[in-house]
Amino acid sequence: MKSLSSKRPVACLAALAVVVAVSACAEPEGGTGDKDRSGSASGQIVIDTTFDVKTIDPGREYEPTGQILVKGLYDTLLTFADEDTTKVVPDLATYMANEELTEYTLTLEEGRVFSDGEPVTADDVVFSLERLQGLKGNPAFLLDGVSVEKIDDATVKLTTAESAPALPAILATPSLGILNSKVVKDHGGATDDSDTAEEFLNGNSAGSGPYVLEKLDVSSEAILAKNEKYNGPQKATYDRVILRNTEPATQKMNVERGDSQVALGLSGDMAESLAPGVKIESVPSATVVFLLVNADPAVSDLTSKPDLVKAIKAGVDYDGLLEIAGLGAAQATGLVPSVFLGALDEGDALKYDPDAAKAAVAAAGAEGQPITLSFPNDIDPTGLNMTTLAERLQSQLGKVGLNVKLAPAPFATEIDAYRSGTEQIGLWYWNPDYMDPANYLAFGPGETVGLRSGWPEGANAAIEQLVSAGYTTGDETERQKVFEQWGKAMNAESPFVPLLQPGSNVAYQPSVTGVHYNPVWLINVAGLGAN
Repeated sequence: MKSLSSKRPVACLAALAVVVAVSACAEPEGGTGDKDRSGSASGQIVIDTTFDVKTIDPGREYEPTGQILVKGLYDTLLTFADEDTTKVVPDLATYMANEELTEYTLTLEEGRVFSDGEPVTADDVVFSLERLQGLKGNPAFLLDGVSVEKIDDATVKLTTAESAPALPAILATPSLGILNSKVVKDHGGATDDSDTAEEFLNGNSAGSGPYVLEKLDVSSEAILAKNEKYNGPQKATYDRVILRNTEPATQKMNVERGDSQVALGLSGDMAESLAPGVKIESVPSATVVFLLVNADPAVSDLTSKPDLVKAIKAGVDYDGLLEIAGLGAAQATGLVPSVFLGALDEGDALKYDPDAAKAAVAAAGAEGQPITLSFPNDIDPTGLNMTTLAERLQSQLGKVGLNVKLAPAPFATEIDAYRSGTEQIGLWYWNPDYMDPANYLAFGPGETVGLRSGWPEGANAAIEQLVSAGYTTGDETERQKVFEQWGKAMNAESPFVPLLQPGSNVAYQPSVTGVHYNPVWLINVAGLGAN
Protein backbone atom coordinates (compact mmCIF):
# COMPACT_ATOMS: atom_id res chain seq x y z
CA MET A 1 0.00 0.00 0.00
CA LYS A 2 1.37 3.38 -0.96
CA SER A 3 0.58 6.83 0.31
CA LEU A 4 -0.41 9.20 -2.46
CA SER A 5 0.71 12.71 -1.60
CA SER A 6 3.96 14.35 -2.61
CA LYS A 7 5.43 17.82 -2.41
CA ARG A 8 8.11 17.36 -5.07
CA PRO A 9 8.37 16.18 -8.67
CA VAL A 10 9.31 12.52 -8.95
CA ALA A 11 9.72 12.25 -5.18
CA CYS A 12 8.79 8.96 -3.55
CA LEU A 13 6.27 8.26 -0.82
CA ALA A 14 5.88 5.65 1.87
CA ALA A 15 5.52 2.12 0.66
CA LEU A 16 3.82 -0.16 3.12
CA ALA A 17 3.20 -3.60 1.66
CA VAL A 18 0.55 -5.65 3.43
CA VAL A 19 1.43 -9.33 3.22
CA VAL A 20 -1.60 -11.60 3.46
CA ALA A 21 -0.91 -15.27 4.13
CA VAL A 22 -3.39 -17.62 2.49
CA SER A 23 -3.32 -21.41 2.30
CA ALA A 24 -1.74 -23.03 -0.73
CA CYS A 25 -3.82 -23.65 -3.81
CA ALA A 26 -4.04 -26.97 -5.55
CA GLU A 27 -0.82 -28.28 -7.03
CA PRO A 28 -0.41 -27.48 -10.72
CA GLU A 29 -0.17 -29.91 -13.57
CA GLY A 30 2.88 -30.57 -15.71
CA GLY A 31 6.63 -30.64 -15.38
CA THR A 32 8.85 -28.89 -12.89
CA GLY A 33 11.33 -27.01 -15.00
CA ASP A 34 13.88 -29.79 -15.43
CA LYS A 35 16.79 -29.13 -17.76
CA ASP A 36 17.12 -30.86 -21.12
CA ARG A 37 20.35 -32.35 -22.51
CA SER A 38 21.53 -28.98 -23.79
CA GLY A 39 21.43 -27.61 -20.25
CA SER A 40 18.67 -25.09 -20.92
CA ALA A 41 15.61 -25.16 -18.67
CA SER A 42 12.27 -26.06 -20.21
CA GLY A 43 8.72 -26.87 -19.13
CA GLN A 44 7.42 -24.86 -16.20
CA ILE A 45 8.62 -23.44 -12.93
CA VAL A 46 6.45 -23.20 -9.81
CA ILE A 47 7.03 -20.29 -7.42
CA ASP A 48 5.36 -20.15 -4.02
CA THR A 49 4.79 -16.76 -2.42
CA THR A 50 2.25 -14.97 -0.24
CA PHE A 51 0.00 -12.97 -2.53
CA ASP A 52 -0.40 -9.23 -2.28
CA VAL A 53 -2.03 -8.28 -5.57
CA LYS A 54 -5.19 -6.39 -6.42
CA THR A 55 -4.61 -5.74 -10.11
CA ILE A 56 -1.96 -6.19 -12.79
CA ASP A 57 -3.02 -3.15 -14.78
CA PRO A 58 0.36 -1.35 -14.88
CA GLY A 59 -1.21 2.07 -14.39
CA ARG A 60 -2.92 0.93 -11.21
CA GLU A 61 -0.87 -1.84 -9.60
CA TYR A 62 1.59 -1.22 -6.79
CA GLU A 63 1.74 -4.32 -4.61
CA PRO A 64 4.69 -6.75 -4.35
CA THR A 65 3.11 -9.71 -6.17
CA GLY A 66 1.77 -7.36 -8.82
CA GLN A 67 5.28 -6.02 -9.37
CA ILE A 68 6.62 -9.53 -10.00
CA LEU A 69 3.89 -10.28 -12.55
CA VAL A 70 3.96 -6.95 -14.36
CA LYS A 71 7.76 -7.14 -14.63
CA GLY A 72 7.33 -10.38 -16.58
CA LEU A 73 4.55 -9.09 -18.83
CA TYR A 74 5.57 -5.53 -19.71
CA ASP A 75 8.89 -4.11 -20.86
CA THR A 76 9.89 -0.72 -19.50
CA LEU A 77 11.88 1.96 -21.28
CA LEU A 78 14.86 1.38 -18.99
CA THR A 79 15.70 -1.36 -16.53
CA PHE A 80 18.39 -2.80 -14.26
CA ALA A 81 20.44 -5.91 -14.92
CA ASP A 82 19.56 -8.77 -12.59
CA GLU A 83 23.03 -8.85 -11.07
CA ASP A 84 23.53 -5.07 -10.75
CA THR A 85 20.93 -2.80 -9.16
CA THR A 86 23.16 0.27 -9.19
CA LYS A 87 23.11 1.28 -12.87
CA VAL A 88 20.21 1.82 -15.26
CA VAL A 89 20.51 -0.01 -18.59
CA PRO A 90 18.41 0.16 -21.79
CA ASP A 91 15.33 -1.99 -22.27
CA LEU A 92 12.91 -0.64 -24.89
CA ALA A 93 14.95 2.53 -25.25
CA THR A 94 18.22 4.36 -24.72
CA TYR A 95 18.31 7.86 -23.28
CA MET A 96 20.21 11.12 -23.30
CA ALA A 97 19.83 13.87 -20.69
CA ASN A 98 20.63 17.56 -20.77
CA GLU A 99 23.24 18.96 -18.40
CA GLU A 100 20.59 20.21 -15.96
CA LEU A 101 18.86 16.79 -15.88
CA THR A 102 15.54 18.42 -16.67
CA GLU A 103 15.15 16.90 -20.15
CA TYR A 104 15.44 13.20 -20.96
CA THR A 105 15.25 12.14 -24.61
CA LEU A 106 14.43 8.45 -25.10
CA THR A 107 15.01 6.68 -28.41
CA LEU A 108 13.20 3.40 -28.96
CA GLU A 109 15.18 0.35 -30.02
CA GLU A 110 14.34 -0.50 -33.63
CA GLY A 111 12.15 -3.53 -34.27
CA ARG A 112 10.74 -4.23 -30.81
CA VAL A 113 7.19 -5.64 -30.91
CA PHE A 114 4.23 -6.35 -28.65
CA SER A 115 2.93 -9.87 -28.09
CA ASP A 116 0.56 -9.48 -31.07
CA GLY A 117 3.49 -8.61 -33.35
CA GLU A 118 2.67 -4.89 -33.64
CA PRO A 119 5.65 -2.52 -33.29
CA VAL A 120 6.31 -0.52 -30.13
CA THR A 121 6.10 3.17 -31.05
CA ALA A 122 6.41 6.58 -29.44
CA ASP A 123 2.61 6.80 -29.44
CA ASP A 124 2.49 3.73 -27.18
CA VAL A 125 5.03 5.29 -24.83
CA VAL A 126 3.18 8.60 -24.60
CA PHE A 127 -0.16 6.86 -24.05
CA SER A 128 1.24 4.55 -21.36
CA LEU A 129 2.93 7.29 -19.34
CA GLU A 130 0.09 9.79 -19.67
CA ARG A 131 -2.40 7.07 -18.76
CA LEU A 132 -0.47 6.34 -15.55
CA GLN A 133 -0.57 10.03 -14.70
CA GLY A 134 -4.23 10.47 -15.65
CA LEU A 135 -5.54 7.46 -13.74
CA LYS A 136 -4.18 8.95 -10.50
CA GLY A 137 -3.77 5.45 -9.11
CA ASN A 138 -1.18 4.23 -6.61
CA PRO A 139 1.86 4.62 -8.90
CA ALA A 140 0.87 7.99 -10.41
CA PHE A 141 3.15 9.92 -8.05
CA LEU A 142 6.18 8.41 -9.80
CA LEU A 143 5.68 10.86 -12.67
CA ASP A 144 4.58 13.89 -10.66
CA GLY A 145 5.85 17.01 -12.41
CA VAL A 146 6.94 15.13 -15.57
CA SER A 147 5.64 16.18 -18.99
CA VAL A 148 5.69 13.68 -21.86
CA GLU A 149 6.14 14.72 -25.50
CA LYS A 150 6.40 12.74 -28.75
CA ILE A 151 9.27 13.97 -30.94
CA ASP A 152 8.85 11.43 -33.75
CA ASP A 153 7.71 7.82 -34.15
CA ALA A 154 10.77 6.53 -32.29
CA THR A 155 11.55 9.39 -29.89
CA VAL A 156 9.94 10.73 -26.71
CA LYS A 157 11.09 13.59 -24.48
CA LEU A 158 10.39 13.85 -20.75
CA THR A 159 10.71 17.25 -19.10
CA THR A 160 10.72 18.39 -15.47
CA ALA A 161 10.81 21.85 -13.92
CA GLU A 162 13.61 20.88 -11.52
CA SER A 163 16.61 18.63 -11.93
CA ALA A 164 15.44 15.00 -11.69
CA PRO A 165 18.42 12.62 -11.38
CA ALA A 166 16.17 9.82 -10.11
CA LEU A 167 13.98 9.77 -13.23
CA PRO A 168 15.92 7.03 -15.11
CA ALA A 169 15.54 4.70 -12.12
CA ILE A 170 11.86 5.55 -11.90
CA LEU A 171 11.41 4.61 -15.58
CA ALA A 172 12.59 1.09 -14.70
CA THR A 173 9.68 0.55 -12.28
CA PRO A 174 7.24 -2.15 -13.52
CA SER A 175 4.25 0.18 -13.19
CA LEU A 176 5.78 2.23 -16.01
CA GLY A 177 5.53 -0.75 -18.37
CA ILE A 178 4.66 0.20 -21.94
CA LEU A 179 1.20 -0.82 -23.19
CA ASN A 180 -0.03 -1.57 -26.68
CA SER A 181 -2.09 1.61 -26.95
CA LYS A 182 -4.33 0.42 -29.79
CA VAL A 183 -5.33 -2.77 -27.96
CA VAL A 184 -5.89 -0.99 -24.66
CA LYS A 185 -7.92 1.81 -26.26
CA ASP A 186 -10.07 -0.83 -28.01
CA HIS A 187 -10.89 -2.16 -24.52
CA GLY A 188 -11.74 1.11 -22.80
CA GLY A 189 -8.29 2.58 -22.28
CA ALA A 190 -7.94 6.33 -21.77
CA THR A 191 -5.55 8.82 -20.19
CA ASP A 192 -8.04 10.07 -17.60
CA ASP A 193 -10.53 8.68 -15.11
CA SER A 194 -12.86 7.57 -17.91
CA ASP A 195 -10.53 4.59 -18.44
CA THR A 196 -12.24 1.17 -18.14
CA ALA A 197 -9.42 -1.11 -19.33
CA GLU A 198 -8.53 -2.60 -15.95
CA GLU A 199 -10.82 -5.61 -16.28
CA PHE A 200 -9.36 -6.44 -19.69
CA LEU A 201 -5.77 -6.08 -18.42
CA ASN A 202 -6.46 -8.36 -15.46
CA GLY A 203 -7.34 -11.12 -17.91
CA ASN A 204 -5.06 -10.33 -20.83
CA SER A 205 -1.63 -8.81 -21.29
CA ALA A 206 -0.96 -6.00 -23.74
CA GLY A 207 2.79 -5.68 -23.40
CA SER A 208 6.06 -6.58 -25.08
CA GLY A 209 7.57 -8.53 -22.18
CA PRO A 210 9.01 -12.05 -22.16
CA TYR A 211 5.70 -13.53 -20.95
CA VAL A 212 1.98 -13.17 -21.61
CA LEU A 213 -0.82 -13.73 -19.13
CA GLU A 214 -2.51 -17.12 -19.17
CA LYS A 215 -4.46 -16.88 -15.92
CA LEU A 216 -4.89 -14.63 -12.90
CA ASP A 217 -6.78 -15.35 -9.70
CA VAL A 218 -5.73 -12.66 -7.23
CA SER A 219 -6.46 -14.95 -4.28
CA SER A 220 -4.74 -18.13 -5.39
CA GLU A 221 -2.72 -18.41 -8.59
CA ALA A 222 -1.18 -16.64 -11.57
CA ILE A 223 0.15 -18.34 -14.69
CA LEU A 224 2.41 -16.73 -17.29
CA ALA A 225 3.17 -18.30 -20.68
CA LYS A 226 6.17 -17.62 -22.91
CA ASN A 227 5.67 -14.75 -25.36
CA GLU A 228 6.61 -16.37 -28.65
CA LYS A 229 7.03 -12.98 -30.35
CA TYR A 230 9.29 -11.45 -27.73
CA ASN A 231 12.44 -10.00 -29.32
CA GLY A 232 14.07 -8.17 -26.44
CA PRO A 233 17.37 -8.83 -24.68
CA GLN A 234 16.09 -11.33 -22.08
CA LYS A 235 14.14 -14.25 -23.50
CA ALA A 236 11.99 -16.43 -21.23
CA THR A 237 13.65 -19.70 -20.28
CA TYR A 238 10.54 -21.52 -19.09
CA ASP A 239 7.42 -22.17 -21.12
CA ARG A 240 5.22 -21.36 -18.13
CA VAL A 241 5.69 -19.64 -14.79
CA ILE A 242 3.19 -20.50 -12.05
CA LEU A 243 2.93 -18.32 -8.95
CA ARG A 244 0.90 -19.86 -6.11
CA ASN A 245 -0.46 -18.13 -3.02
CA THR A 246 1.01 -20.25 -0.25
CA GLU A 247 1.54 -19.71 3.46
CA PRO A 248 5.24 -19.66 4.46
CA ALA A 249 5.27 -22.97 6.36
CA THR A 250 3.81 -24.75 3.33
CA GLN A 251 6.26 -22.94 1.06
CA LYS A 252 9.11 -24.46 3.03
CA MET A 253 7.73 -27.98 2.75
CA ASN A 254 6.98 -27.59 -0.95
CA VAL A 255 10.45 -26.41 -1.95
CA GLU A 256 12.08 -29.11 0.19
CA ARG A 257 9.99 -31.83 -1.50
CA GLY A 258 10.42 -30.35 -4.97
CA ASP A 259 6.69 -29.62 -5.31
CA SER A 260 7.77 -26.06 -6.07
CA GLN A 261 11.10 -24.80 -7.37
CA VAL A 262 11.20 -21.40 -5.63
CA ALA A 263 9.88 -20.10 -2.28
CA LEU A 264 9.81 -16.32 -1.76
CA GLY A 265 8.24 -15.93 1.69
CA LEU A 266 10.47 -17.75 4.18
CA SER A 267 11.44 -16.11 7.45
CA GLY A 268 15.06 -16.12 8.55
CA ASP A 269 14.38 -18.97 10.97
CA MET A 270 12.73 -21.05 8.23
CA ALA A 271 15.59 -20.35 5.85
CA GLU A 272 18.14 -21.48 8.43
CA SER A 273 16.38 -24.83 8.87
CA LEU A 274 15.96 -25.77 5.20
CA ALA A 275 16.62 -29.39 4.29
CA PRO A 276 20.04 -30.16 2.77
CA GLY A 277 20.14 -29.70 -0.97
CA VAL A 278 17.84 -26.68 -1.11
CA LYS A 279 19.70 -23.52 -2.07
CA ILE A 280 19.11 -20.16 -0.45
CA GLU A 281 19.78 -16.62 -1.66
CA SER A 282 19.92 -14.63 1.56
CA VAL A 283 20.82 -10.94 1.67
CA PRO A 284 19.73 -7.88 3.65
CA SER A 285 16.60 -6.57 1.99
CA ALA A 286 16.05 -2.93 1.05
CA THR A 287 13.31 -2.74 3.66
CA VAL A 288 14.24 -0.47 6.58
CA VAL A 289 12.52 -1.04 9.92
CA PHE A 290 12.56 2.13 12.01
CA LEU A 291 11.17 3.95 15.01
CA LEU A 292 9.65 7.40 14.73
CA VAL A 293 9.73 9.47 17.91
CA ASN A 294 7.13 12.19 17.61
CA ALA A 295 8.61 15.69 17.75
CA ASP A 296 5.26 17.43 18.12
CA PRO A 297 4.68 18.57 21.75
CA ALA A 298 0.94 18.47 21.12
CA VAL A 299 1.25 14.70 20.66
CA SER A 300 3.68 14.13 23.53
CA ASP A 301 5.68 16.62 25.54
CA LEU A 302 8.02 13.79 26.49
CA THR A 303 8.86 12.42 23.03
CA SER A 304 9.34 15.93 21.66
CA LYS A 305 12.38 16.41 23.90
CA PRO A 306 15.71 15.91 22.03
CA ASP A 307 17.18 14.16 25.07
CA LEU A 308 14.43 11.54 24.90
CA VAL A 309 15.33 10.82 21.26
CA LYS A 310 19.00 10.53 22.23
CA ALA A 311 18.05 8.11 25.00
CA ILE A 312 16.21 5.83 22.60
CA LYS A 313 18.98 5.89 19.98
CA ALA A 314 21.58 4.96 22.60
CA GLY A 315 19.31 2.60 24.53
CA VAL A 316 18.58 0.17 21.68
CA ASP A 317 20.83 -2.90 21.65
CA TYR A 318 21.03 -3.29 17.88
CA ASP A 319 22.93 -6.59 18.03
CA GLY A 320 20.22 -7.90 20.32
CA LEU A 321 17.61 -7.09 17.68
CA LEU A 322 19.57 -9.07 15.09
CA GLU A 323 19.21 -12.14 17.29
CA ILE A 324 15.48 -12.23 16.54
CA ALA A 325 15.69 -11.04 12.93
CA GLY A 326 17.10 -14.27 11.50
CA LEU A 327 19.13 -15.15 8.43
CA GLY A 328 20.16 -12.35 6.08
CA ALA A 329 19.25 -9.46 8.41
CA ALA A 330 21.59 -6.57 9.16
CA GLN A 331 21.56 -3.44 11.28
CA ALA A 332 20.32 -0.47 9.27
CA THR A 333 23.29 1.89 9.33
CA GLY A 334 20.96 4.74 8.36
CA LEU A 335 17.66 5.30 6.60
CA VAL A 336 19.19 4.59 3.17
CA PRO A 337 19.68 0.80 2.98
CA SER A 338 22.94 -0.86 2.01
CA VAL A 339 21.95 -1.65 -1.60
CA PHE A 340 21.69 2.04 -2.56
CA LEU A 341 24.12 4.80 -3.40
CA GLY A 342 24.88 6.88 -0.33
CA ALA A 343 24.31 4.17 2.28
CA LEU A 344 26.41 4.67 5.39
CA ASP A 345 29.25 2.40 6.47
CA GLU A 346 28.92 0.21 9.54
CA GLY A 347 31.08 2.62 11.51
CA ASP A 348 28.49 5.37 11.02
CA ALA A 349 25.59 3.35 12.43
CA LEU A 350 23.93 4.20 15.74
CA LYS A 351 25.63 2.54 18.72
CA TYR A 352 24.30 0.91 21.87
CA ASP A 353 25.52 2.94 24.85
CA PRO A 354 23.45 2.23 27.97
CA ASP A 355 25.31 4.75 30.14
CA ALA A 356 24.69 7.54 27.64
CA ALA A 357 21.08 6.41 27.34
CA LYS A 358 20.52 6.56 31.11
CA ALA A 359 22.05 10.04 31.26
CA ALA A 360 19.76 11.23 28.46
CA VAL A 361 16.72 9.72 30.20
CA ALA A 362 17.61 11.70 33.32
CA ALA A 363 18.18 14.89 31.31
CA ALA A 364 14.73 14.49 29.71
CA GLY A 365 13.09 13.84 33.09
CA ALA A 366 11.67 10.68 31.54
CA GLU A 367 12.55 7.95 34.03
CA GLY A 368 9.47 5.88 34.75
CA GLN A 369 7.19 8.16 32.71
CA PRO A 370 4.89 6.12 30.45
CA ILE A 371 5.32 6.47 26.69
CA THR A 372 3.42 4.48 24.08
CA LEU A 373 4.95 2.43 21.30
CA SER A 374 2.40 1.77 18.54
CA PHE A 375 2.83 -0.75 15.74
CA PRO A 376 0.87 -2.95 13.31
CA ASN A 377 0.69 -6.47 14.69
CA ASP A 378 -0.73 -8.38 11.72
CA ILE A 379 2.09 -7.92 9.21
CA ASP A 380 5.57 -9.40 9.15
CA PRO A 381 7.87 -7.52 6.75
CA THR A 382 10.05 -10.14 5.04
CA GLY A 383 9.30 -12.59 7.84
CA LEU A 384 10.16 -10.28 10.77
CA ASN A 385 7.55 -10.55 13.54
CA MET A 386 6.67 -7.00 14.59
CA THR A 387 5.24 -8.04 17.96
CA THR A 388 8.41 -9.91 18.90
CA LEU A 389 10.48 -6.91 17.82
CA ALA A 390 8.33 -4.48 19.82
CA GLU A 391 8.62 -6.64 22.93
CA ARG A 392 12.40 -6.78 22.57
CA LEU A 393 12.55 -2.98 22.23
CA GLN A 394 10.32 -2.55 25.28
CA SER A 395 12.66 -4.74 27.31
CA GLN A 396 15.82 -3.00 26.11
CA LEU A 397 14.53 0.51 26.72
CA GLY A 398 13.20 -0.51 30.12
CA LYS A 399 16.77 -1.31 31.16
CA VAL A 400 17.79 2.33 30.66
CA GLY A 401 14.81 3.71 32.57
CA LEU A 402 12.11 4.16 29.92
CA ASN A 403 8.60 2.95 30.71
CA VAL A 404 7.41 1.85 27.26
CA LYS A 405 3.79 0.71 26.88
CA LEU A 406 3.00 -1.39 23.80
CA ALA A 407 -0.06 -0.54 21.71
CA PRO A 408 -0.43 -3.15 18.95
CA ALA A 409 -3.23 -2.77 16.41
CA PRO A 410 -4.20 -4.21 13.02
CA PHE A 411 -2.49 -2.53 10.07
CA ALA A 412 -5.80 -1.22 8.73
CA THR A 413 -6.32 0.64 12.03
CA GLU A 414 -2.79 1.76 12.85
CA ILE A 415 -1.97 3.06 9.39
CA ASP A 416 -4.36 5.99 9.96
CA ALA A 417 -2.58 7.01 13.17
CA TYR A 418 0.79 6.72 11.43
CA ARG A 419 -0.27 8.83 8.46
CA SER A 420 -1.97 11.45 10.64
CA GLY A 421 1.12 11.82 12.85
CA THR A 422 -0.57 10.97 16.16
CA GLU A 423 1.67 8.14 17.38
CA GLN A 424 4.00 8.95 20.29
CA ILE A 425 6.50 6.33 19.12
CA GLY A 426 5.76 4.29 16.00
CA LEU A 427 7.43 1.08 14.83
CA TRP A 428 7.19 0.89 11.04
CA TYR A 429 9.02 -0.12 7.90
CA TRP A 430 9.72 1.37 4.48
CA ASN A 431 10.04 -0.45 1.17
CA PRO A 432 11.60 1.33 -1.82
CA ASP A 433 9.31 2.60 -4.57
CA TYR A 434 12.15 2.70 -7.08
CA MET A 435 15.87 2.01 -7.06
CA ASP A 436 17.28 5.36 -6.07
CA PRO A 437 18.14 6.85 -2.65
CA ALA A 438 15.84 9.81 -3.32
CA ASN A 439 13.11 7.48 -2.00
CA TYR A 440 14.33 8.08 1.52
CA LEU A 441 14.39 11.87 1.48
CA ALA A 442 10.73 11.63 2.47
CA PHE A 443 12.00 11.33 6.07
CA GLY A 444 13.27 14.94 6.01
CA PRO A 445 11.63 17.88 7.85
CA GLY A 446 8.34 18.81 6.22
CA GLU A 447 8.49 15.78 3.90
CA THR A 448 5.92 12.97 3.88
CA VAL A 449 7.32 10.82 6.70
CA GLY A 450 8.92 13.74 8.51
CA LEU A 451 5.45 15.20 9.02
CA ARG A 452 4.23 11.85 10.37
CA SER A 453 6.81 12.26 13.11
CA GLY A 454 5.75 15.82 13.88
CA TRP A 455 8.86 17.22 12.20
CA PRO A 456 7.74 20.23 10.12
CA GLU A 457 9.43 22.31 7.49
CA GLY A 458 11.84 24.73 9.17
CA ALA A 459 12.71 22.31 11.97
CA ASN A 460 16.29 21.75 10.76
CA ALA A 461 17.60 24.06 8.04
CA ALA A 462 20.85 22.16 7.47
CA ILE A 463 19.08 18.86 6.86
CA GLU A 464 16.53 20.58 4.62
CA GLN A 465 19.34 21.90 2.44
CA LEU A 466 20.69 18.37 2.12
CA VAL A 467 17.23 17.09 1.19
CA SER A 468 17.01 19.67 -1.59
CA ALA A 469 20.49 18.73 -2.81
CA GLY A 470 19.57 15.05 -2.70
CA TYR A 471 16.62 15.61 -5.01
CA THR A 472 18.55 17.67 -7.54
CA THR A 473 22.28 16.76 -7.54
CA GLY A 474 23.11 14.83 -10.70
CA ASP A 475 26.81 13.97 -10.49
CA GLU A 476 27.10 10.49 -8.98
CA THR A 477 30.15 11.27 -6.84
CA GLU A 478 28.52 14.41 -5.48
CA ARG A 479 25.22 12.59 -4.93
CA GLN A 480 26.97 9.98 -2.83
CA LYS A 481 28.54 12.69 -0.66
CA VAL A 482 25.18 14.43 -0.25
CA PHE A 483 23.38 11.27 0.83
CA GLU A 484 26.17 10.28 3.20
CA GLN A 485 26.06 13.73 4.81
CA TRP A 486 22.28 13.52 4.99
CA GLY A 487 22.41 10.04 6.57
CA LYS A 488 24.86 11.09 9.24
CA ALA A 489 22.85 14.22 10.05
CA MET A 490 19.64 12.17 10.27
CA ASN A 491 21.25 9.68 12.64
CA ALA A 492 22.44 12.54 14.84
CA GLU A 493 19.51 14.97 14.76
CA SER A 494 16.32 13.46 13.36
CA PRO A 495 13.43 11.90 15.32
CA PHE A 496 13.97 8.60 13.45
CA VAL A 497 15.82 5.53 14.70
CA PRO A 498 16.85 3.12 11.89
CA LEU A 499 16.86 -0.39 13.33
CA LEU A 500 17.09 -3.26 10.86
CA GLN A 501 17.19 -4.40 7.29
CA PRO A 502 15.36 -7.75 7.49
CA GLY A 503 16.73 -10.53 5.35
CA SER A 504 15.40 -11.36 1.90
CA ASN A 505 15.43 -15.15 1.72
CA VAL A 506 14.71 -16.89 -1.58
CA ALA A 507 14.87 -20.68 -1.37
CA TYR A 508 15.16 -22.68 -4.58
CA GLN A 509 15.89 -26.08 -6.04
CA PRO A 510 19.40 -26.66 -7.46
CA SER A 511 17.97 -26.93 -10.99
CA VAL A 512 17.05 -23.21 -10.89
CA THR A 513 19.64 -20.65 -11.91
CA GLY A 514 19.55 -16.87 -12.30
CA VAL A 515 18.17 -16.12 -8.83
CA HIS A 516 18.87 -12.47 -7.95
CA TYR A 517 17.17 -10.29 -5.33
CA ASN A 518 15.78 -6.96 -6.54
CA PRO A 519 14.57 -4.25 -4.11
CA VAL A 520 11.49 -3.34 -6.19
CA TRP A 521 10.27 -6.44 -8.05
CA LEU A 522 11.94 -8.97 -5.72
CA ILE A 523 12.69 -11.49 -8.47
CA ASN A 524 12.77 -11.34 -12.27
CA VAL A 525 10.88 -14.41 -13.48
CA ALA A 526 12.30 -14.00 -16.99
CA GLY A 527 15.81 -14.20 -15.56
CA LEU A 528 15.21 -17.54 -13.86
CA GLY A 529 16.95 -20.39 -15.64
CA ALA A 530 19.46 -18.08 -17.29
CA ASN A 531 23.05 -19.27 -17.10
